[in-house]
Amino acid sequence: MWRSRVVLGVFASLSLTFGVAGSAVAGAGDPAASAAGSAAASASASASASEVVRVGLPPVVSHVPTTDKVVFITIDDGWNHDPAAARTLIDKRVPVSLFLLPGATSYDTGYFTDLIEQGRATVENHTVNHPDLTTLDAAGKDAEVCGGREQLRGTFGRAPQLLRPPYGAVNDDVRLAAKACGAKALITWTYDFTTWSQTPPTPRLQAGDIVLLHFTPTLEADLERALGAAKAAGLKPAALLPQLKAAGLA
Repeated sequence: MWRSRVVLGVFASLSLTFGVAGSAVAGAGDPAASAAGSAAASASASASASEVVRVGLPPVVSHVPTTDKVVFITIDDGWNHDPAAARTLIDKRVPVSLFLLPGATSYDTGYFTDLIEQGRATVENHTVNHPDLTTLDAAGKDAEVCGGREQLRGTFGRAPQLLRPPYGAVNDDVRLAAKACGAKALITWTYDFTTWSQTPPTPRLQAGDIVLLHFTPTLEADLERALGAAKAAGLKPAALLPQLKAAGLA
């Protein structure tokens, strides 16, 4: 895995170098070619940038650019298995991304299997033990990110495509580990609706916002508040991954 991380890092660096410098090298020593290269630089810049995005590190997404009137419901961890919240998700057919910890699913896998089979839930990666990935060395990052992906694939039969870094803590080393472990994008959030010590203020949602919830004892109330905020803004919950793909972010 370490070798794959090195290869990916070199590949990303080379793609950036060639994308920016290629036209300048082609025109070196030729005034006419240099002038033409300067005139064409701005025209080719966006193409070069898009090439770098395709071959570089996966994006970190807290909001999805879209003209569709949609929001995205995401729920983290998985420790508290509230049947009322599950019933709401299933009965209302709410598309939801579940960023799960393998240990939180192991003692009641059926709770999540029901959400997948009867509802519109997709399981995504939240690491194995919920560490701040920025504090780990390369091997530790790989163990957490690849380990979470493989354990969830073994349990649910599908490899997660997205990673939510715990605490939203991310840097380029975390993005490199995510890519090496098969993540198409790293998902943070626009608003956290979770009731911790007290219920947070309810924001006015906008199209493309990503709502964060947690499998806590207050999930049902927090979910209803998020769905109400979406309805008040004229928005509907939508599946996250297809919209990321449509926006060129996965």
